Amino acid sequence: MTLVYQCRHCSQLIGRLEGEMVKPSLLGIDQLTKREKREMMEYNSNGEWTIFAICDCCEETFMHHPHYHELDYFIQ
Repeated sequence: MTLVYQCRHCSQLIGRLEGEMVKPSLLGIDQLTKREKREMMEYNSNGEWTIFAICDCCEETFMHHPHYHELDYFIQ
């Protein structure tokens, strides 16, 4: 199983986890509701799972511009 972490705002690659040792239960994925999984995860045709998170740069932007939380996307 391969998990690819990607920023939901700027699409920057945050990181990758590969191999047999990647277990969803160890990462807390099994604790997500079905809705959360639909919003945060995507299965790719190449067999990888993409998990949408927030990169450090976008997180810092949110700290400086809290009103951006109201927007679905703040990068044009």
